[in-house]
Amino acid sequence: MQLPLFVYGTLKPGGLNYTRYLAGLTTEETPASLAGAALYSPGPFPFLTLEPGLATPGELAQGCLIVVAAGRYPDILDALDLLEGYSPGGANNLYERVALAVATVGGPRQAWVYVASAKALRLIRAGRMRRVAGGVWG
Repeated sequence: MQLPLFVYGTLKPGGLNYTRYLAGLTTEETPASLAGAALYSPGPFPFLTLEPGLATPGELAQGCLIVVAAGRYPDILDALDLLEGYSPGGANNLYERVALAVATVGGPRQAWVYVASAKALRLIRAGRMRRVAGGVWG
């Protein structure tokens, strides 16, 4: 399924990993947000969670909806999965990649979103990550 990506951290335009992985390979970049989501960070990058108790329904995580050029999509998605420590069904994932509806000025759009894995959620609950104020990274 070739969904756009909702990016909210270092993959946002202007971010270090945007430059490394996405610059020049996108066909659309539009501001987007995800309701009921909070960002947490151990330092150099954020994790997004929708978990009750860690995020509230009124919160918004702000980011960008990115459409990757069709011919590059499989390679880019594989590279991003590796970057994000995601393997389908992996027990030690840092993130999980899930399809969610995100809000854009043109209305809701389905997108892949990298969300905190069970492993990352344990660190958040243990107080080992700080909450990112306002749901905006960077």
